[in-house]
Amino acid sequence: MAEDTNIILESKEPALGKIEVAPQVLEVIVGIAASQTDGVARMRGSLANSVNELFGRKEHGKGVKLTFDGDELAVDVYVYLNYGVAVPKVALAIQDSVKQQLLFMTDLDLREVNVHVEGVIPEKTAQQVDPDNLFNQPDEGDSEQS
Repeated sequence: MAEDTNIILESKEPALGKIEVAPQVLEVIVGIAASQTDGVARMRGSLANSVNELFGRKEHGKGVKLTFDGDELAVDVYVYLNYGVAVPKVALAIQDSVKQQLLFMTDLDLREVNVHVEGVIPEKTAQQVDPDNLFNQPDEGDSEQS
């Protein structure tokens, strides 16, 4: 979670006023950019995030930590990847996507984007249990007769 202080964006026209962005907005931008990258299964969340999602409220800022020191912004992204993807390739794609989206939407330049791979999510396999024959026993009519 980011700090509670707003981040002030530099304006080219100072006479118009200043622009402040809440850190939660940046977390949402980073979270969406990272989760929409090919190969990302999901973002790391907490128990509170899981409970909120059960009630239908999507948390886009989960798995993101911002550090703002002076004029430099550092982002830590915590992700779970799909099984079988190239981890370095997906991590580089996450870094690129996050950097582009933040620059495009806020004109903020990042010092660094750190990607933390928390785990790999295996593919779901088809259910191998027959609901009509739970214990895999042959039917009475299928037994061999001597």
